[in-house]
Amino acid sequence: MLKSLFNWKVLVNLVVAIGVFVGLVWLTFRWLEYHTNHGQEIPVPNVVNKSVHDAVKILDDTGLEYEVDSANYDPKYRPFQVLQIYPAPGSRVKDGRTVRLKVNPRTWAQIAVPDVINKYSGLAFQRLDQVGLKIGDTIYEPSIQKDALLRILYKGNAVNPGARLPRFSIIDVVVGSGPMRNISIPNVVGLSVKEARAVITKSMFEVGLVEHEDGGKDESDIIYYQDPASGDVRDQGMQIDLWASKKTPGELRAKVEQLNSIYRMKVDTSLPPVRYEEVHNEPSYETPVAPPPTPRRETPKVEAPKTETPKPQSATPKPASTGTDKPKASTSTPATGNAAKPAASTTTQQPAQKPKAKKVVVE
Repeated sequence: MLKSLFNWKVLVNLVVAIGVFVGLVWLTFRWLEYHTNHGQEIPVPNVVNKSVHDAVKILDDTGLEYEVDSANYDPKYRPFQVLQIYPAPGSRVKDGRTVRLKVNPRTWAQIAVPDVINKYSGLAFQRLDQVGLKIGDTIYEPSIQKDALLRILYKGNAVNPGARLPRFSIIDVVVGSGPMRNISIPNVVGLSVKEARAVITKSMFEVGLVEHEDGGKDESDIIYYQDPASGDVRDQGMQIDLWASKKTPGELRAKVEQLNSIYRMKVDTSLPPVRYEEVHNEPSYETPVAPPPTPRRETPKVEAPKTETPKPQSATPKPASTGTDKPKASTSTPATGNAAKPAASTTTQQPAQKPKAKKVVVE
């Protein structure tokens, strides 16, 4: 076994195999150096804050590939200005390496206008603010849809839902202020149905029932009757019913009279007109009469009986009269109709009787 291993033929084959392997490895590395430009590196140029057009031209001259990626719009920088480059400026890369540029876009990213037409203005404003649209002027327009958003305007032009606008764009909105009152109804008799629709819409009314005489729906039929009549006043948004035919209104006089008997109120002109006279009545003021006094119920007062205490007589005797004494005047007086007052009695006077209570009748 060992003799066969050290045979010169075996050794030659082994040497040849090793040589072939080493040669293949050397050729592989040489091919890789050639293919990858080993040792040939290019510094990445600094193109930050340059416009994207200038940056692309510089990268083409240096033999580097590039990719442009737009970042979120930043109003502090110019549109299409290079904000960042990867790999960083000054890095050494191989020839043909792809360099990524981050560029400031021209404006904000576009967004779709939400469908808020005929919606309540409060909810519509909130929805527009959520998607990034700013409300500019609010224009109020007469409409039966009070406080509803009627139209969206961008730079004076109406914008439909779904249209794409730059984010944070300023838009104007038209909001309904409620219906107008007492608008005169236009006269559309003699016009075609199509023309009548335009006139009614322009006058801020709506087309109601359209009855064609032949039962068709030809918009070229002539209007021969309308309700309400022209000249009447109605609120905005009221419906106007139309009767149309291919004949002229003069040819349908009997039909018109029949409709008048149904839709027009008849006024009797045979009665004399009612005259209204204005009467000025001065206000009269009446003196208020006091109500009769309510009789008060009197309570009789009871007087307490008075008792008299007799005076004691003096025990001292009076002196006898002398000749010089003057005669006493007579105490007798002629009768004058009044009884003389009796002299005081020496006996004890009887007590006064208790007075009777007065009887008071209350009516």
